[in-house]
Amino acid sequence: MPKTTLVTAPTAPTPPTRVGPEPSATPHPEGVSNDEFRAAMSRLAAGVCLITAHEPPSTADGPRGEDVGMTATAFMSVSLDPPLVLVSLREGSRMDDLLTEQPLWAVSVLADGQLQVAGRFAMKNRISDRLLFEGLPAVRGALSGAPLLSGALATLECRTESRVEAGDHTLVIGRVLSAALPNPDAPPLTYFRGRYRHLAP
Repeated sequence: MPKTTLVTAPTAPTPPTRVGPEPSATPHPEGVSNDEFRAAMSRLAAGVCLITAHEPPSTADGPRGEDVGMTATAFMSVSLDPPLVLVSLREGSRMDDLLTEQPLWAVSVLADGQLQVAGRFAMKNRISDRLLFEGLPAVRGALSGAPLLSGALATLECRTESRVEAGDHTLVIGRVLSAALPNPDAPPLTYFRGRYRHLAP
Protein backbone atom coordinates (compact mmCIF):
# COMPACT_ATOMS: atom_id res chain seq x y z
CA MET A 1 0.00 0.00 0.00
CA PRO A 2 1.42 3.44 -0.85
CA LYS A 3 2.52 5.60 2.02
CA THR A 4 0.82 8.99 2.41
CA THR A 5 3.17 11.90 3.11
CA LEU A 6 2.17 15.35 4.30
CA VAL A 7 2.93 18.26 1.99
CA THR A 8 3.20 21.59 3.81
CA ALA A 9 1.36 24.36 2.00
CA PRO A 10 2.49 28.00 2.31
CA THR A 11 -0.73 28.79 4.14
CA ALA A 12 -3.15 26.38 5.74
CA PRO A 13 -5.78 25.92 3.04
CA THR A 14 -9.46 26.16 3.72
CA PRO A 15 -11.15 22.84 2.91
CA PRO A 16 -12.55 23.24 -0.62
CA THR A 17 -16.01 22.16 0.49
CA ARG A 18 -17.50 22.48 3.95
CA VAL A 19 -20.05 20.34 5.77
CA GLY A 20 -22.32 22.71 7.65
CA PRO A 21 -21.99 26.47 7.91
CA GLU A 22 -19.71 26.66 10.96
CA PRO A 23 -18.03 24.16 13.31
CA SER A 24 -20.52 23.05 15.91
CA ALA A 25 -20.68 20.39 18.59
CA THR A 26 -24.48 20.63 18.70
CA PRO A 27 -25.99 17.43 17.33
CA HIS A 28 -28.53 17.51 14.51
CA PRO A 29 -31.91 15.87 15.18
CA GLU A 30 -30.43 12.68 13.72
CA GLY A 31 -27.79 12.71 16.49
CA VAL A 32 -24.49 13.63 14.77
CA SER A 33 -22.84 17.03 15.18
CA ASN A 34 -21.11 19.01 12.43
CA ASP A 35 -17.76 18.39 14.14
CA GLU A 36 -18.32 14.63 14.35
CA PHE A 37 -19.42 14.40 10.74
CA ARG A 38 -16.53 16.55 9.51
CA ALA A 39 -14.00 14.53 11.52
CA ALA A 40 -15.31 11.25 10.12
CA MET A 41 -15.35 12.45 6.50
CA SER A 42 -11.86 13.94 6.78
CA ARG A 43 -10.58 10.36 7.00
CA LEU A 44 -11.74 9.76 3.42
CA ALA A 45 -8.76 10.52 1.15
CA ALA A 46 -9.74 12.38 -2.01
CA GLY A 47 -8.19 13.55 -5.23
CA VAL A 48 -7.94 17.29 -5.86
CA CYS A 49 -9.38 19.00 -8.93
CA LEU A 50 -9.61 22.51 -10.33
CA ILE A 51 -13.12 23.18 -11.64
CA THR A 52 -13.21 25.96 -14.24
CA ALA A 53 -15.83 27.71 -16.33
CA HIS A 54 -15.92 30.73 -18.57
CA GLU A 55 -18.38 33.47 -17.73
CA PRO A 56 -20.13 34.61 -20.92
CA PRO A 57 -19.93 38.33 -21.79
CA SER A 58 -22.83 40.40 -20.52
CA THR A 59 -23.72 41.47 -24.08
CA ALA A 60 -23.01 39.98 -27.49
CA ASP A 61 -20.65 42.80 -28.41
CA GLY A 62 -19.33 43.41 -24.88
CA PRO A 63 -15.91 42.55 -23.44
CA ARG A 64 -14.94 38.91 -23.01
CA GLY A 65 -16.20 37.45 -19.74
CA GLU A 66 -13.94 36.20 -16.95
CA ASP A 67 -12.66 32.73 -16.26
CA VAL A 68 -13.79 31.35 -12.88
CA GLY A 69 -12.10 28.56 -10.92
CA MET A 70 -12.45 26.67 -7.64
CA THR A 71 -10.60 23.84 -5.91
CA ALA A 72 -12.75 20.75 -5.32
CA THR A 73 -12.25 17.44 -3.59
CA ALA A 74 -15.91 16.37 -3.82
CA PHE A 75 -15.66 15.14 -7.42
CA MET A 76 -16.39 11.66 -8.75
CA SER A 77 -17.33 9.61 -11.78
CA VAL A 78 -20.99 8.58 -11.91
CA SER A 79 -21.55 6.59 -15.11
CA LEU A 80 -19.62 5.10 -18.02
CA ASP A 81 -22.52 4.95 -20.48
CA PRO A 82 -23.21 7.79 -20.85
CA PRO A 83 -19.99 9.26 -19.37
CA LEU A 84 -21.12 11.32 -16.38
CA VAL A 85 -19.28 13.01 -13.51
CA LEU A 86 -20.46 14.84 -10.40
CA VAL A 87 -19.07 17.82 -8.50
CA SER A 88 -20.42 19.25 -5.24
CA LEU A 89 -20.53 23.07 -5.07
CA ARG A 90 -21.20 25.19 -2.02
CA GLU A 91 -24.65 26.72 -2.45
CA GLY A 92 -24.41 30.39 -3.36
CA SER A 93 -20.72 30.24 -4.29
CA ARG A 94 -19.60 32.04 -7.42
CA MET A 95 -19.17 28.74 -9.28
CA ASP A 96 -22.62 27.56 -8.21
CA ASP A 97 -24.15 30.82 -9.42
CA LEU A 98 -22.23 30.72 -12.70
CA LEU A 99 -23.19 27.12 -13.51
CA THR A 100 -26.87 27.98 -13.16
CA GLU A 101 -26.39 30.03 -16.36
CA GLN A 102 -23.35 28.44 -18.03
CA PRO A 103 -23.86 24.73 -18.83
CA LEU A 104 -20.27 24.16 -19.97
CA TRP A 105 -17.40 23.64 -17.51
CA ALA A 106 -14.12 21.79 -17.16
CA VAL A 107 -12.09 19.75 -14.70
CA SER A 108 -8.31 19.53 -14.30
CA VAL A 109 -7.22 16.63 -12.06
CA LEU A 110 -4.21 18.02 -10.18
CA ALA A 111 -0.79 16.42 -9.92
CA ASP A 112 1.14 16.77 -6.66
CA GLY A 113 3.35 19.43 -8.25
CA GLN A 114 0.28 21.66 -8.53
CA LEU A 115 -0.29 22.15 -4.81
CA GLN A 116 0.12 25.93 -5.22
CA VAL A 117 -2.75 25.93 -7.71
CA ALA A 118 -5.01 24.08 -5.27
CA GLY A 119 -4.19 26.51 -2.46
CA ARG A 120 -4.64 29.55 -4.69
CA PHE A 121 -8.17 28.65 -5.76
CA ALA A 122 -9.27 27.51 -2.27
CA MET A 123 -8.45 30.81 -0.53
CA LYS A 124 -11.10 32.76 1.35
CA ASN A 125 -11.49 36.47 0.50
CA ARG A 126 -9.35 35.87 -2.54
CA ILE A 127 -8.43 38.34 -5.24
CA SER A 128 -10.25 38.42 -8.56
CA ASP A 129 -10.35 35.24 -10.64
CA ARG A 130 -8.67 37.11 -13.48
CA LEU A 131 -5.56 37.56 -11.34
CA LEU A 132 -5.71 34.00 -10.01
CA PHE A 133 -5.40 32.64 -13.54
CA GLU A 134 -2.58 35.02 -14.42
CA GLY A 135 0.64 33.13 -15.18
CA LEU A 136 -0.94 29.68 -14.97
CA PRO A 137 0.06 27.41 -17.88
CA ALA A 138 -3.26 26.43 -19.44
CA VAL A 139 -5.05 25.98 -22.73
CA ARG A 140 -8.63 26.93 -23.48
CA GLY A 141 -10.98 24.00 -24.01
CA ALA A 142 -12.30 23.83 -27.55
CA LEU A 143 -15.75 22.70 -26.38
CA SER A 144 -16.22 24.46 -23.04
CA GLY A 145 -14.11 27.59 -23.50
CA ALA A 146 -12.83 26.98 -19.95
CA PRO A 147 -9.14 26.83 -18.95
CA LEU A 148 -7.54 23.37 -18.85
CA LEU A 149 -4.32 23.22 -16.82
CA SER A 150 -1.14 22.10 -18.51
CA GLY A 151 0.58 19.45 -16.40
CA ALA A 152 -2.68 18.11 -14.96
CA LEU A 153 -3.05 14.36 -14.66
CA ALA A 154 -6.23 14.52 -16.74
CA THR A 155 -8.63 17.13 -18.10
CA LEU A 156 -12.34 16.85 -18.85
CA GLU A 157 -14.80 19.14 -20.58
CA CYS A 158 -18.39 18.76 -19.41
CA ARG A 159 -21.95 19.92 -20.04
CA THR A 160 -24.41 20.04 -17.14
CA GLU A 161 -27.09 17.35 -17.32
CA SER A 162 -28.80 18.03 -13.98
CA ARG A 163 -28.51 19.91 -10.70
CA VAL A 164 -29.62 18.53 -7.33
CA GLU A 165 -29.98 20.63 -4.18
CA ALA A 166 -28.43 18.73 -1.26
CA GLY A 167 -28.31 20.55 2.07
CA ASP A 168 -25.92 23.49 1.80
CA HIS A 169 -24.45 22.24 -1.49
CA THR A 170 -25.54 21.74 -5.08
CA LEU A 171 -24.64 18.49 -6.84
CA VAL A 172 -23.90 19.20 -10.49
CA ILE A 173 -23.92 16.17 -12.79
CA GLY A 174 -22.17 16.73 -16.10
CA ARG A 175 -21.82 14.74 -19.31
CA VAL A 176 -18.17 14.41 -20.31
CA LEU A 177 -17.65 15.84 -23.80
CA SER A 178 -13.88 15.36 -24.04
CA ALA A 179 -11.05 13.84 -22.00
CA ALA A 180 -7.29 14.19 -22.27
CA LEU A 181 -4.20 13.08 -20.31
CA PRO A 182 -1.66 15.95 -20.34
CA ASN A 183 0.57 14.39 -17.64
CA PRO A 184 -0.83 10.91 -16.87
CA ASP A 185 2.21 9.43 -15.10
CA ALA A 186 2.69 12.16 -12.48
CA PRO A 187 1.76 11.29 -8.87
CA PRO A 188 -1.61 12.71 -7.74
CA LEU A 189 -2.28 15.50 -5.30
CA THR A 190 -4.55 14.18 -2.53
CA TYR A 191 -6.46 15.67 0.39
CA PHE A 192 -6.64 13.87 3.76
CA ARG A 193 -7.45 15.07 7.29
CA GLY A 194 -7.60 18.71 6.22
CA ARG A 195 -4.21 18.79 4.42
CA TYR A 196 -2.92 18.38 0.90
CA ARG A 197 -0.66 15.33 0.63
CA HIS A 198 1.17 13.30 -1.96
CA LEU A 199 1.64 9.56 -2.29
CA ALA A 200 5.22 8.47 -1.62
CA PRO A 201 6.53 5.52 -3.70
